[in-house]
Amino acid sequence: MKQKAAELGFDLCGVAPAKGFTELAFLQEWLARGNAGDMHYLHRSADRRADVRAVMPSARSVIALGTLYNVERPYSTEIASPATALIARYAWGDDYHIVIEQRMDALVAWMREQCGSELEARAYVDTGPVQERVYAQYAGLGWIGRNTCLINPELGSWLFLSEIISNLPLEPDTPSLDQCGTCTLCIEACPTGAILEPYVLDATTCLSYLTIEVKGAIPEAQRAAVGSHAYGCDICQEVCPWNLHAPVANATESAWRPRAMFDNRTLAELWRTPDAELRASLKGSAMTRAGVKRLRRNIAVCAGATSDEDALAALDEVREPSCDEPLVAEHVAWARAVGLKPDTTNVRLKREERQHG
Repeated sequence: MKQKAAELGFDLCGVAPAKGFTELAFLQEWLARGNAGDMHYLHRSADRRADVRAVMPSARSVIALGTLYNVERPYSTEIASPATALIARYAWGDDYHIVIEQRMDALVAWMREQCGSELEARAYVDTGPVQERVYAQYAGLGWIGRNTCLINPELGSWLFLSEIISNLPLEPDTPSLDQCGTCTLCIEACPTGAILEPYVLDATTCLSYLTIEVKGAIPEAQRAAVGSHAYGCDICQEVCPWNLHAPVANATESAWRPRAMFDNRTLAELWRTPDAELRASLKGSAMTRAGVKRLRRNIAVCAGATSDEDALAALDEVREPSCDEPLVAEHVAWARAVGLKPDTTNVRLKREERQHG
């Protein structure tokens, strides 16, 4: 099975027993603290997420899979210009859900050929009620780091996780051990202090949550911290020592490479792009869920947060339909009001201090 998984393009494959591990219980406490914000689906599915056997009662094994998406592009902290629109690297290429689902379907089909009708399996790619990092850790794929990402000692943390819940009594792998040591770089580097303590993330202050999960207005008090992050944030992974020498994904793998529209583009360039072109570039990517409206909302916030003159000028030049949406217009007005003030918070300064300090 592991050999077949590798043939299909998976970089990691391990087996965890279908059990209710201690770490799974923390979800309820995390939700009770309000750390999930508006992600109400987590509350609705909390009971099922407590144990994969609540998802599939016949489950005996969880086949955990990891797919490397690191590509030959500079980390965003290495990009000198604050005018650059930063896109989380998981989102700038093809939609990983689609790509990995196809590979998992092929793996399940192969398993069915080997086992016949006795096989019962359910496959999920970041969409099912499964705490995939916990099972991945017990399957030996890596450990859950202080930044809450799964870290593999050879591949780092640029990994898409997926899993197959199965009724097969597979021999489990050896669980991974925490190797973060005394390192706290991810906690120190987070521009909003979203990592409250090791292994605990407050999603409501995370830049990824603010620019992706928030469907309405980004809270005004948190807009300046967005900096030039137009979609998501990778800072806690960029500073992680385990990613310092992370290998690059297969050269023939084009799915994870940034689309031209999102490859080192400036905020002004993205804002000046017509709605139709933005929509075409978003199609088939993980950014589809945000749509043109929320992407423009984010860019407008970035223009104000960075005080980038070209981006601020672009806000007055473009009259695309999405610009007239109330949600977008509100954030444009905020950007115009604060963008040229000398005391505007610029998260880029903190980033440069980390680079040169």
